[in-house]
Amino acid sequence: MEGERRISRRTANLTFAALGVVFGDIGTSPLYALRECFAHGLAPNPANVLGVLSMVIWSMVIVVAGKYVGLVLRADNRGEGGVLALMALAQRQCGDRPRLSRLVTGLGLVGAALFFGDAMITPAISVLSAVEGVQVAVPELSHWVIPLAVAILIGLFSVQSRGTARMGALFGPVMVVWFAVLALLGLVQIAAHPAVLGALSPLPAAAFMARDPWLAFLLLGAVVLVLTGAEALYADMGHFNRRSISRAWFMVAMPALLLNYLGQGALLLAEPQALDNPFYRMAPDWALVPLIVLASISTVVASQAVISGAYSIVRQASLLRYWPRMTVLHTSSQDAGQIYLPSVNWELLGAVLILVLGFRSSGNLASAYGLAVTGTMLVTTVLVMVVARSHWHWSWALCGVVGVPLLLVDVAFLASNTLKIPAGGWLPMVTAVGFVAVMTTWRKGKLLTASRLRHDVMALEDFVAAQAGAQQRVPGTAIFLASVPEIVPPALMHNLMHNGVLHERNLIVQVVNETVSHVRKDQRIRHESLGQGFYRVKLRFGFMEDFDVPGTLARFCPELLAGSPRISYFVGRETVRPTRTPGMALWRERLFVALARNAGDASIFFHLPPDRVVEIGVRVEI
Repeated sequence: MEGERRISRRTANLTFAALGVVFGDIGTSPLYALRECFAHGLAPNPANVLGVLSMVIWSMVIVVAGKYVGLVLRADNRGEGGVLALMALAQRQCGDRPRLSRLVTGLGLVGAALFFGDAMITPAISVLSAVEGVQVAVPELSHWVIPLAVAILIGLFSVQSRGTARMGALFGPVMVVWFAVLALLGLVQIAAHPAVLGALSPLPAAAFMARDPWLAFLLLGAVVLVLTGAEALYADMGHFNRRSISRAWFMVAMPALLLNYLGQGALLLAEPQALDNPFYRMAPDWALVPLIVLASISTVVASQAVISGAYSIVRQASLLRYWPRMTVLHTSSQDAGQIYLPSVNWELLGAVLILVLGFRSSGNLASAYGLAVTGTMLVTTVLVMVVARSHWHWSWALCGVVGVPLLLVDVAFLASNTLKIPAGGWLPMVTAVGFVAVMTTWRKGKLLTASRLRHDVMALEDFVAAQAGAQQRVPGTAIFLASVPEIVPPALMHNLMHNGVLHERNLIVQVVNETVSHVRKDQRIRHESLGQGFYRVKLRFGFMEDFDVPGTLARFCPELLAGSPRISYFVGRETVRPTRTPGMALWRERLFVALARNAGDASIFFHLPPDRVVEIGVRVEI
């Protein structure tokens, strides 16, 4: 009973914290979403208001409640979410089908790249939309909107190192109040104009689309703004869990959002002139300033959802060898998924500030927003259907019944948003192309580097046989990290050639990162003796685990380290030179060299004790 109570309390705490992190993005969409639906000349007459509201409500029901919470959250990779975790899960089901594997990989990389674009735009548009309330309350202070937004964003990114759990505990009460205010504002307007409840039916949406199909298609580009943050629900699953996210959505977030959108619609039915900012116009004059303050704080939470998701996506990309090594700081002793990446944090802040200063209003940024969101949504649907067919063993008929309607919805949203490319939709596309170029270049460059290192080297078994009585040994154990364990590590060869040193015991350690999030303990380590004091060791880690080499060796094979007066770790540091030899385009080789120079320190990444690390440089031409 006590154990069950502890689990229940933990779930309740995570549900509360999830409100403070996961739902900030989608929870602040009412600030601008409905306004943007009418921003391009659509008259706020009753037929249009009910039709647009019906599209908004049913898009949220189908995409967020049905697709993401009901389906996609089931596709967790051992507790981890996000498009790269989904890609890794789908890849394991491809088997010996290389074409399908390449397709899944390509889709996963594109989805991750689009999510980066979303992570850049969300903080900018959310904070701007909240601070723009100043223009409604005190028009004379409009020139303070940009400075206030910049100050709020700098403050937000400056406290990220405190960790997701602390941020959730801090923001949880704020979001509870925010959702309560959303619901209350909506209920007041609904009570005054109950005719708006007709939008709960899909019929007004159907009538609107039948009356003007082209206008309805164009409108999808704005309706998608109510869905922003849906992908963050999935990306942040590693920080929380499926149950806590589902409970927070159905018990708090979804009811409050529905009531608020209906309330904005009710206001427009009664006062069409409130179209300039229906959210803030719902509030009485005395509550306007407190509401602006609360909205500003809540949009900080909205930014937190994608920032946490960006940390998870970048770390997954790094451990899947699509991104350079990053410094990762764990912010929770209980939840391994709660992490902080300093370099990602500050680079993301720089990008967000550029967007705020460049676009200068939430309305301008809205044109850039939809493409990143809809592209990621489409990729997620395709990948989850691959998982449903091969991992969940769904029949083709069931995949068709569930998948085809979801794909049609995603394609419609994406197609509508492509029309906004000239007005700002180019931004997430350019960002995605840049990120895909970096990820594929890093992956290809690492493969080329490993291939070059294999040339003109000796097989490890031949080297071991040649050492029988050939060299004087020095006391201690030398551990060589090797990406290719069948050959002599360059660090070992250079240490022997230049220093004439060979230790009594030598461990050739290969670290393998798997496409699963966590590796079972009985599969963590394999080792074999090669004779002459040489051992080949393979350590396996999941892409959400710490690569703690010393700790793993001490825990799983202490006999290889026993009796050693000193243990030294030898790390090869490759200096890569771009050449015109066949491999990659010269610009990609130069990009890879720049990335390699800025990659995280291997000794830190593998948790090696700094006073026992010996680095030996190797020049590689690619």
